Amino acid sequence: MSASDACTIGIDFGTGSVRAVVVRCADGRPIGTSIFSYPSGADGILLDPGRPHLARQHPGDYLEGLAASVGGALGEAEREPGFSRRQVIGIGADTTGSTPLPVDARNRPLALDDRWRDDLAAQAWLWKDHTAAEEAAAITETARRLAPEYLAPIGGTYSSEWFWSKIWHCLRVAPDVFHAAASWIELADYIPAVLSGVTSPADAARCVCAAGHKAMYSESWGGLPSREFLAALDPALAELRERLYERAEPADRPAGRLDAAWAERLGLPEGIPVAMGGFDAHYGAIGAGVETGTFVKIIGTSTCDIVVAPADEAMADIPGICGIVPGSVLPGYYGLEAGQSAVGDILAWWAEVVCEGDESLHAELSREAGTRKPGASGLLALDWNNGNRTILVDPRLTGLLVGQTLHTSRAEVYRALIEATAFGARAIIERMAEYGVAIERVICCGGIAEKNDVFMQIYADVIGMPMLTAGSGQTPALGAAISAAVAAGAAAGGHDTFQEAQGAMTAPGARSFIPDPAACGVYDELYGLYRELHDTFGGVDGCGGDLGSLMKRLLDIRRRSAGESSA
Repeated sequence: MSASDACTIGIDFGTGSVRAVVVRCADGRPIGTSIFSYPSGADGILLDPGRPHLARQHPGDYLEGLAASVGGALGEAEREPGFSRRQVIGIGADTTGSTPLPVDARNRPLALDDRWRDDLAAQAWLWKDHTAAEEAAAITETARRLAPEYLAPIGGTYSSEWFWSKIWHCLRVAPDVFHAAASWIELADYIPAVLSGVTSPADAARCVCAAGHKAMYSESWGGLPSREFLAALDPALAELRERLYERAEPADRPAGRLDAAWAERLGLPEGIPVAMGGFDAHYGAIGAGVETGTFVKIIGTSTCDIVVAPADEAMADIPGICGIVPGSVLPGYYGLEAGQSAVGDILAWWAEVVCEGDESLHAELSREAGTRKPGASGLLALDWNNGNRTILVDPRLTGLLVGQTLHTSRAEVYRALIEATAFGARAIIERMAEYGVAIERVICCGGIAEKNDVFMQIYADVIGMPMLTAGSGQTPALGAAISAAVAAGAAAGGHDTFQEAQGAMTAPGARSFIPDPAACGVYDELYGLYRELHDTFGGVDGCGGDLGSLMKRLLDIRRRSAGESSA
């Protein structure tokens, strides 16, 4: 097979669906795509009306989606003249995270057993599950006392969205599930293990992406947190440590080889490399062409932000971000992760829940919002409807809207919510810059970036930087396919390094949004008010905000923006 014929498959396990793409290693061109929506629960999420912070998923949906999406993508690729499934040289996957799931001694999710089929605690604990807020706070406090080094690379605060918080919460509220589990595994590690035919959790390859950012793993202290530290939380967690893993690996090596059963099921060559699993944001950054100086925003229901910095240069600990982990995105680089717990979810809450519209209402509200000048609504919001992931790391914070009057329209609220998420993004960028991480450009991925020009222009004006789009509309899946090309290597028709693969398989998008100086001036003033709200309600020490005059200052900005007389 010539190098120009070689293809890889990337599989992107998102919040509501799984997408598979077949791409050419020579240029990254997709020749087959398929999407499978998870059938269980509400849009794929298992909920409990009595516990609003609970969000789980049925592992069977992942397996069904794996087969259906890859099969569909290959079927579409076969319409390409000359394509054969024998041309596929590797397969890779990215997933949401932290999304851990309890498994038995055969590495089979407990929820696939009839005994646990309907038990919410036995399901996959989706990234957006925030039921473990108390456990996260206790982990943070214990680490501050006993092992502060554990907190330094993760911004100083452990999150309720992460691995140990969720497992400890399971132990507390569903001990029967906890004790029935032989081990726990991140979804990002489970999928490659499935494809590789792994039948013991001890044999599953673990990615440093998930381990380093979510499970307090670092080679500098010998891997996972010590038995002594975990025992200070609960002795059962210390015992579990021995049933997890000793070592986590970066993405430049295979997690395994495609086993005979899955090869036959998918019609692919047995034994092709299965790439190391990773989180959607990290592989999305690779698919967007991340390099030093680039801030990649993967914008969806939430956002994840990824930056890389050379690992051979000094890197300061940055309070409030989600992790600084060597090799978690690109080998030889620190991977820095941040993000916001709700972005698209906030807009969907307003348009589809409060305004009782469907997806088409977003376009209508965006068009109307685009006719408003910055500051003209007199509104200011906080983007915490699902808590704050970065930089406050507090799931118990909630949303806020200030400045509404009897004349406020639903489109003005929609714009204010977009602006709030943009202010939150600016706070993250400024925090990184404050600690020496230079940002020169922002690349945005995801459906909102592709479809909503008003959203993108507001972000450019608030952040004060050009907002670029990625060349691919499916960057996480492309990043997983790039990882598979690197796992296969140049000799098989792939690539030997991520830099080579990115150079061949990624391209910048054709669209960019340039900041408008006049809008930037108004947003600088509004951002100052946002930070007063942010720091005051976020409990930042010494914030010194003057909330008593804030509404009146908003009215002054509205008057100037609308050209109204002060009389």
